[in-house]
Amino acid sequence: MKTIYNRILVLSVLIALSSCTLDDIENPNAPTVTSFEQGASQQDLRLLTTGLEAVMRNDLGFHYQTVSILGREYNDLTQVDPRYTGEILIGPLDNNGFLTTRAYAAWYKIVQTANLLITAVDNSSTALSAQALDGYKGYARTLKAYALMMVANRQFSNGIRIDVNDPDDLGDFVSYDNALAEIRTMLNTANTELTNAASAFDPGEDEFDFALSSGFAGFDTPSTFAEFNRAIAARVAIYQDLKGEALSLLADSFMDETAGLNVGPAHVFGLTGNDIANPLFYVPNQQRYMAHPSFEADAESNGGTIDSRVTSKTSLFDPEDDPDLGPITVTFDGLSGDRQVTLYSSNTAPVSIIRNEELLLIYAEANIGTNNAEAIRVLDIIRAAAGLGGSTANPAVDAEVEDEMLTQRRYSLFGEGHRWIDLRRYDRLSELPLDRTGDTRISEFPTPFAENE
Repeated sequence: MKTIYNRILVLSVLIALSSCTLDDIENPNAPTVTSFEQGASQQDLRLLTTGLEAVMRNDLGFHYQTVSILGREYNDLTQVDPRYTGEILIGPLDNNGFLTTRAYAAWYKIVQTANLLITAVDNSSTALSAQALDGYKGYARTLKAYALMMVANRQFSNGIRIDVNDPDDLGDFVSYDNALAEIRTMLNTANTELTNAASAFDPGEDEFDFALSSGFAGFDTPSTFAEFNRAIAARVAIYQDLKGEALSLLADSFMDETAGLNVGPAHVFGLTGNDIANPLFYVPNQQRYMAHPSFEADAESNGGTIDSRVTSKTSLFDPEDDPDLGPITVTFDGLSGDRQVTLYSSNTAPVSIIRNEELLLIYAEANIGTNNAEAIRVLDIIRAAAGLGGSTANPAVDAEVEDEMLTQRRYSLFGEGHRWIDLRRYDRLSELPLDRTGDTRISEFPTPFAENE
């Protein structure tokens, strides 16, 4: 199947050049940043739209790996770089090292690309209707807000910049709480634009919609993309502890108790052209990304059968594939594990952006304290899918229902970047195990050194 990413190399070069201090030498036969910003054609808008989705995958694996290690979900025991078992678990994090700067830069690359698309739409030379242009802007602003939410969760109390439109005059850093508030406003603005948009993205005279990848199948019209927008807004609202608002947002999202738990938009990957492979696929019995031993040790069983999420998301490490030798325990730098992370079945498997299962978990969380019985009812849907019986949490005790919810989030969202954030927002980082003398619990990434210049 033809990939939508065959033009991303052009966009990447353009964005990189926009940050250079050298005098611009524009190619008369190719689009430029200036041409995008001033009088963009319909083809320019399509290129930027395609490129924005593709840029979202840059250093994606690095983000999920680092936050998963901080959350003691799994460890990198590949021995490739000692900082994965040293600096990130012991601290302090180097504010000029790659553990700090790479994902930070990647999320802001998304913001930069979204800003370029919004500017291009506002200054477009096309004859597209206001409705069509609103579709572009709602799409771009939603992904911009998503990227800012992700980087805000990395930086936490160190804050982030929201206003980065002008690289020569960046906005001030804002606190985590203020960042979430501005991100929610951004998502609401985008939702209004999507509501005002036409029935399809970019309904031009040639009836060619701007192309989203197969990862957005079912979410590739303004109205269905708005359901994705509302899902992200619900996640932000639950981070803000605005449970009533989260419930309202979920009602307008794609949450569905009867649908598959994996339903939702996803990043897609490929092995041809300028596409990239899934960076979170670990070759079975070779790449030593090992689940923290507590993931299996703390798991529930039902009739002697362990929680199916343990065996579906990890597998025993057996490099010899010899029944006489059996699996082995991997040990490196005082850390060990016998279950390898196997979240993805191949190097082209999609990576979810947000899933129906997470929305059901947000719904359960949002009911805790006001309707605990409803929270447990939905948590039992999650438990049943994992082969477990009903919850034993007492609905009359908020703390028990909260524990149950966090446990289900731990196992359902394993390796998806949530546990570290969840324990931090519930002030429970102290529950993370310290496996070696000198290990610490890090609560946020430092502001990159370059941002302080």
